[in-house]
Amino acid sequence: MLKVLFSPSEGKQSGGNESAKELLGSNIAREKILNEYNNLIKNSSEKEICNLFGFKKQSECQPYINDIFSSPLMAAIERYQGVAYNYLEFSSLQKKAQEYLKANTIIFSNLYGPILGGDTIANYKVKQGNDIGNFIPEKFYKERFTYQLDLYLNNDEILDLRAGYYDKFYKITKPYTTLKFLKEGKSVSHWAKAYRGIVLREVAKNDINSLDEFMSLEIEGLSAQEIKVTKNKKEIIYNIV
Repeated sequence: MLKVLFSPSEGKQSGGNESAKELLGSNIAREKILNEYNNLIKNSSEKEICNLFGFKKQSECQPYINDIFSSPLMAAIERYQGVAYNYLEFSSLQKKAQEYLKANTIIFSNLYGPILGGDTIANYKVKQGNDIGNFIPEKFYKERFTYQLDLYLNNDEILDLRAGYYDKFYKITKPYTTLKFLKEGKSVSHWAKAYRGIVLREVAKNDINSLDEFMSLEIEGLSAQEIKVTKNKKEIIYNIV
């Protein structure tokens, strides 16, 4: 089976009516960092909370000042909003494609760590790169979840659509494929996010189950230019046309 590694987004959709469930890996392994986050929300000053969230105004923080253990839950693939998720357009996909995304997308959250698209999470806020109290999220999850992810992904092929920052959470040691997007020969940040969402959408719509199937997939607006192989990484370079 193909598993797609994906980034989270700073923006979140509020609300939710899903039930709590055991998340990818182990809820117990997350307990310390989740409790630390919750304690910060309850006991920190306005300035400290704004710093954690990456906001300047207290009014911007209000939607996220909630006990995450009693907050409404929503599937992660639906919770996140941002460029990539806007282009994914999850809500417009057919049920089969939605279930594919919930089962086969692994999102690397700045709070929850690696979670499946269908794992249910609260509305939270941690600015990328920020510590959570004494915890450094990327270090915490790399140390505690690498072995679990290695086991989980042992029999799967991997398409890595994460932004580079999230390599810090998990280093892939088996062969995998990643993508690079060029516009007029130059890397582009905004369109890279957009096309990660577009690629994930097409993978789900076409029920892609292997890298061979992915290599045969035609994606509107993209033209494969080159394939580079370095150690265990295969990088497909696309031109945005």
